[in-house]
Amino acid sequence: MTRVRFAPGPTGHLSVSGARVALANYLFARRNGGEMLLRLDDLDAERCRPAHADAIMQDLQWLGIGWQASVRQSERLELYQDAIERLKRDGFLYPCFESEEELKAKREFRRKRGQPIVYDRAMLRLTDQQRRDAEAGGKRPHWRFKLSGRTLEWTDLVLGPRRAALTSVSDPIVARGDGTPTAIIASVVDDIDFATTHIIRGADKAENAAVQIELFEVMAGASAAVRFAHLPALTDSAASSGRPAGSRSLRSLRSDGVEPQAIAACLVGDQGDDGDPLPVDQLAARFELSSMAASRFDADRLLALNRRALSGLDFADVAGRLPGGATEAFWLAVRGHLDLLKEARGWWDVVAGSIVPPMMDEDREVLIAAGATLPPEPWDGTVWSNWISALEEATGLSVNALLTPLRLALTGEDSGPDLADLLPLIGRSRAASRLEVAGA
Repeated sequence: MTRVRFAPGPTGHLSVSGARVALANYLFARRNGGEMLLRLDDLDAERCRPAHADAIMQDLQWLGIGWQASVRQSERLELYQDAIERLKRDGFLYPCFESEEELKAKREFRRKRGQPIVYDRAMLRLTDQQRRDAEAGGKRPHWRFKLSGRTLEWTDLVLGPRRAALTSVSDPIVARGDGTPTAIIASVVDDIDFATTHIIRGADKAENAAVQIELFEVMAGASAAVRFAHLPALTDSAASSGRPAGSRSLRSLRSDGVEPQAIAACLVGDQGDDGDPLPVDQLAARFELSSMAASRFDADRLLALNRRALSGLDFADVAGRLPGGATEAFWLAVRGHLDLLKEARGWWDVVAGSIVPPMMDEDREVLIAAGATLPPEPWDGTVWSNWISALEEATGLSVNALLTPLRLALTGEDSGPDLADLLPLIGRSRAASRLEVAGA
């Protein structure tokens, strides 16, 4: 069975880039009849917070992503320790007594000489006596996994053929001086334990793939090898701040009123045949991992997709997120004219609150005539057509010539929902007052 995992570190809110990786894993599993594990990589006790883990799960569920099981690495320490002890026993690990300051000095030494920043394996030359002396002096070693030095070749499902010489990679630290496991050993142990078949993640992790392949083979045999897929970093050609396109939190987009299906369609690069973004579950049937090779996160496209998503929502879908008192008639009037749901607040002010229209000296005569021909209440769906017909006759102007000054006076905007829909919601009293102010 296809088994994948999404493994965020709960150090903050889920980013757009993180959501993209989660989507790729979820849709790949669904398309292939497989399962997805949610693994919270929370070994860093100083930076990881339970509240962040809860928020990540909430954001995933809001986006439409589910999982078959979830685990926290902080609850699996005994499993990692057992694996480290087995590697020690089998001679794959060696102790290192350099301090972080010493390792930093070594890296700087090699950097200044233009040499590869690779660990020099000095501790492999340590004698038993030197080790006893170091331990007697209170030093506690960290443990490195000794790489074979061979050259590995594999095919990344997104990046294509890959090749890595393990001689150009530092032997990874798998256990710190205090005995705690590092992320790389914990990850491999988990992937073996859960029979992960595909590791789909961001391209920033691609450099770890060769080391993980060797760890998989040593710990579980070649038969346990997994397939890798690394997604290129998101870019935005319109970005000017220098901030990575995927760094914004999913929660901030949600608070702005971006719908989950718009985000998913933008990240996956797919939508319905009629151009409307599909719910996540419907995306799975047509998902191809190769589509994730596109790395552009276009804010303009996201807004266009969100406008289409909002235009298809019923009042019941958004009632709890609209301004207090907003009615179904109001939603039906504005839903096709919003890029973000939060923009509904401004239109609710137009129909139910107070706005100050611009002063329109050049249109004063038209606005005076508009006020004079304003029909009496009660108003229904015919009030706009009756009024505009009367105003055409009174002024001799066409509908097109009357539309812009009336829209500006009544709404303060030069575009937006149809006035035929808005006028009954605005009501006669507000309409008359705004025409008077604009034409004063």
